[in-house]
Amino acid sequence: MNYKIGFIGCGNMASAIISGLISKAEIEPLQIIASDASKLALDNISDKFGIHTTSDNKKVAKEAEVVFLAVKPQFYESVIDEIKGLISEEQIIVTIAPGKTLSWLEERLGSVKIVRTMPNTPALVGEGVTGVCKNDHVYDGEFAYIMTLLESFGMAEQIPESLMDVCVSVSGSSPAYTFMFIEAMADAAVADGMPRDKAYKFAAQAVLGSAKMVLETGKHPGELKDMVCSPGGTTIEAVRVLEEKGFRSSVIEAMKACTKKAKGL
Repeated sequence: MNYKIGFIGCGNMASAIISGLISKAEIEPLQIIASDASKLALDNISDKFGIHTTSDNKKVAKEAEVVFLAVKPQFYESVIDEIKGLISEEQIIVTIAPGKTLSWLEERLGSVKIVRTMPNTPALVGEGVTGVCKNDHVYDGEFAYIMTLLESFGMAEQIPESLMDVCVSVSGSSPAYTFMFIEAMADAAVADGMPRDKAYKFAAQAVLGSAKMVLETGKHPGELKDMVCSPGGTTIEAVRVLEEKGFRSSVIEAMKACTKKAKGL
């Protein structure tokens, strides 16, 4: 397959996806066209990747065979109203907005091929994770191609649409919680005398390495935690305080609130 790929919206996520397409999926820059209301955004993305750009969303809808709707959820309705008359049954629409279900999209776009995704910002460094589902109009070969595109900037996993709102809280929004955790650990290290630049490096690498252990060993996170907690040692004392302060409960309640919000978008 050698589709022309279009982006409506040129924000951070579009930039991350385009970077992966060019560097990992071997998509030629001139196979990509992107539109945005901001001339600065268009100039930046054109300078960075050498792709075609336009201020006209309709041009993207007419020319691209795969169209990423990379605008914020509140702009989906107006963008869809603008392009829906131009979308053919042969094109594939890829969405990245939380809360916009396949049925909601089909009501507005009609009987077209739609792939719904939930990527996250670590895609900016090629380490994203994307939840993916599709409607019945997308053939298996087409879906495999879209998965290849999504895997160019990290992991991609097909999940039932019923789990897409959960995907928002566990991966889409969770980098924010992780950044807060890293910042808090660094603040504590600074309070105990470590220079801030070193504190951020140590904290961030500890999170990166821990995540890699979960993915590569296949061991339960609790088992990996127990490996660090020596009897009567420093780590179990820190874990005791985290439990006392409601660490796990806070994370769970925050994610449940995030999922609830996603359902309402």
